[in-house]
Amino acid sequence: MIKGFKEFILRGNVIDLAVAVVIGAAFTGIVNAIVDGVFNPLIGAIFNAESLASSMVVELPGGAQLMFGAVVAAVIQFLLVAMVLYFVFVFPMNKFKEHQAARKEAGQEPAPAPVTELDMLTEIRDLLAAEQAAEPGRHRN
Repeated sequence: MIKGFKEFILRGNVIDLAVAVVIGAAFTGIVNAIVDGVFNPLIGAIFNAESLASSMVVELPGGAQLMFGAVVAAVIQFLLVAMVLYFVFVFPMNKFKEHQAARKEAGQEPAPAPVTELDMLTEIRDLLAAEQAAEPGRHRN
C-alpha cells in the first residue's frame, strides 16, 4: 500500500493537480472581484437594486426568499471562468497541438521534451542500484 502511494505521488500528476488547484483558487478571487465589482452593479442597476444578488428576490409566505439574482450571478461567474479558461489555456494548447501535428506530418519532428527532475532522479536511482548490484560485498551504513 505504501509503495503504491509512493508511485502515485512520484508520477508528477499530483504536483500538476496541486498547482492547478492553487491557480484556480487565486483565479476565482479575480473572477469574483469582476462579478461583484462590475457585473453585479450593472445588472442590479437594470433591476433598480444594489447588486445582482439583491435583485430578483421573490418573497414567500413565512419570510423566506427566493433569490433568483444570486443564481444569475453564479451563472455569470461560472461562464466567465469557463470563458477565460478556454481562451487562456484550452484554445492555445489546442493550437499548439495542431501545430505540432502539422510539423510531424510534414516530416519535421518536434524537439525532444526537456529532461524533468523525475527523469533525472529515476536515472540516479537506477545508477545507484546498478552500482550496488555490481559490488555485492559492499554494505550500506
